[in-house]
Amino acid sequence: MGIAVTLAQYLLDRNVAYELVPHPHTETASGSANASGVPADSVVKAVVLKGGDGFMLALLPASRHIQFEELRGLLGNDVDIANEEQVETLFLDCEPGSVPALGAAYGLNVVVDDSLAQQPDIYFESGDHTNLVQISGTSFRKLTTNARHGRFTGRA
Repeated sequence: MGIAVTLAQYLLDRNVAYELVPHPHTETASGSANASGVPADSVVKAVVLKGGDGFMLALLPASRHIQFEELRGLLGNDVDIANEEQVETLFLDCEPGSVPALGAAYGLNVVVDDSLAQQPDIYFESGDHTNLVQISGTSFRKLTTNARHGRFTGRA
């Protein structure tokens, strides 16, 4: 597959340069980081959340996990992790379980953990389990300018 069509078009429309980083098949963001030889702090784990306002994405480094009490406080409402069936309906051009970090490309609101703010390069799932998309940290920050930002993670 390489990169999901929706994601590729979103990046193209915004003139964002990207590279694909191939790796052996993995099922997790931390596994992708390890298989690619990329620091887990630079690989974005995209977690689909459901709440009163519908679905949204939480973006955090693969090296961290969500602290739900902090996240709920930041958002001001109750959220939980969406189930696999719900996730699949949101990312129709992606392999099951591979969620690209650019939620706006799929019409989703996004919340970004501040621990991603200083990364020089950002990597995230391309829509399959064998490629990461690499963009500059500057491009990532521009693409997530309208997202909510805050601290809601702890070390994994």
